[in-house]
Amino acid sequence: MRFEVWAPRAERVGLVLEGAAADGGTQGAVRAQGSPRAAAPDPERPGWWAVEAPAEDGTRYGFALDGGPALPDPRSPRQPDGPDGLSAVVDHERFVWRTPWTGRGLRDAVLYELHVGTYTREGTLDAAAERLGHLVDLGVTHVELMPVCPFPGRHGWGYEGVSLWAVHEPYGGPEALKRFVDAAHAAGLGVVLDVVHNHLGPSGNHLPAFGPYFTDTHHTPWGAAVNLDAPGSDEVRAYLVGSALAWLRDYRVDALRLDAVHALCDTRARPFLEELAAAVDALADEIGRPLGLIAESDLNDPRIVIPRAGGGLGLAAQWSDDFHHALHTVLTGESQGYYADFAEAPFAALEKTLTRGYFHDGTYSSFRGRAHGRPLDRVRVPAYRLLGYAQTHDQVGNRAQGDRLSATLSPGRLACAAALTLTGPFTPMLFMGEEWAASTPWQFFTDHTDPDLARAVRQGRRREFAAHGWAEEDVPDPQDPATRERSCLDWTEREKGHHARVLNWYRELIALRRERGDLTDPDLAAVRVAHDAGAGWFAVRRGDLRIVVNLAEHAVEVPLGVRHARVLAAWEPVEGPGADGSVRLPGESCAVLAVD
Repeated sequence: MRFEVWAPRAERVGLVLEGAAADGGTQGAVRAQGSPRAAAPDPERPGWWAVEAPAEDGTRYGFALDGGPALPDPRSPRQPDGPDGLSAVVDHERFVWRTPWTGRGLRDAVLYELHVGTYTREGTLDAAAERLGHLVDLGVTHVELMPVCPFPGRHGWGYEGVSLWAVHEPYGGPEALKRFVDAAHAAGLGVVLDVVHNHLGPSGNHLPAFGPYFTDTHHTPWGAAVNLDAPGSDEVRAYLVGSALAWLRDYRVDALRLDAVHALCDTRARPFLEELAAAVDALADEIGRPLGLIAESDLNDPRIVIPRAGGGLGLAAQWSDDFHHALHTVLTGESQGYYADFAEAPFAALEKTLTRGYFHDGTYSSFRGRAHGRPLDRVRVPAYRLLGYAQTHDQVGNRAQGDRLSATLSPGRLACAAALTLTGPFTPMLFMGEEWAASTPWQFFTDHTDPDLARAVRQGRRREFAAHGWAEEDVPDPQDPATRERSCLDWTEREKGHHARVLNWYRELIALRRERGDLTDPDLAAVRVAHDAGAGWFAVRRGDLRIVVNLAEHAVEVPLGVRHARVLAAWEPVEGPGADGSVRLPGESCAVLAVD
């Protein structure tokens, strides 16, 4: 087997090779294979070293630089002993895929974001796969996994991962991810994987020993930036592209969600995102199934999703925080932080996002203290390229107590949030448990093995929220195992009381979206909105359909301007429009009607 590594600063590179354990490499002692084998410089690729050695699936190995200790491979396909342990060989050909799969694109999709470690109390990919039937019954088309790369300890969000080719062992490792994807495909579900390119975890991150993977030219909230434009950045970009393609090729994932692309510091003429999108499109052509990239972007820059032939970067879609912020202020009345701009006139903000895509499209942002964004060309950008959501892991988990909307809103208001999200023009996305108004919070939790880092994270989290008026003792300790335990979904409650009712409402709306073509019309310019903030009602026109929402506690008359319309779905009993063309909606309720 050929072992290769990029280590441009090293004078000597040795391969430390150990045999596989009897159980395949997950437990037990390993068999030492002697002193390190010297690697030779690759004459074709400056900075690269290579060596041939006998190895098989499960064989553990590492690279020793200039006589130092063995370090895990930067391109390690498996870390059986965690980020600081030796790497292990993975023979991807050994896995037997049982489901023929031609792919499932993002057009007309409904996504479901889940965190493997809290979706079930077991916190494994196999346990999550056992719950895929729930998602099929719900009607979603894609499951979006939060990051699965290795990180220190057992439990965490996954955004401090390292080893961008590997799968967190407590989740089940590489084989478990393949089993999950295979099971999802057997159920007809596409799989989206969240990947983090803008930073890597501070603990267990050995990349700086190998080469200039990071640069002080730019700085991010997490420290030195990933090197996308300084000397050595060609190889770093290739490293990230290679990792992305590995998930799509070796694990048969259908799309990748790219975390915080606005934090990718890149001044080169050809942006990294364009390079990555071109590589993904080429792989899709090669393997004959659709693949996609979804950006989390704070830039409000439509060029991210405009095709490369039209001067854009060519990604498939992006998250739309503007829709979330507008909807959140309408539902909750909150006005702190980045909600301030939306809270000035929340109903108008929601109207603008539903009809224009972005709220900030060159307008002044008080949160940023400057103008932000640029207009989205509704002719060039179909509505489905934006993802719309009422809740995400970020918007729940980055609250001091990780409280969901269900902690403060009535079931009726939750139903209104679902109606606006699932009948809206954007590709809908749900956050796990939202569909049954889960009572469990989703809090920030870590399991750092470095006591100094654990203490810094704990103190930093409390200081952050203390600055916003929270008492330190009210901010959950991320390192306390109880914080993760509280965040695990309670699957027993989905069949009880208002939880069951909310779940049925989500199923009804998703089925309606699938059945009625007007709800997946990509023409954003065709969306029409009317509202009366004083009365508390909001109405959306999607072709022949009317979505009406009443957030007031009392009944209201909503003027539809049509006399003949059938009620397709309603949270509370609703009659069709009267002679004056108005619909009477009970307090905190919503309905979908079809014009005859």
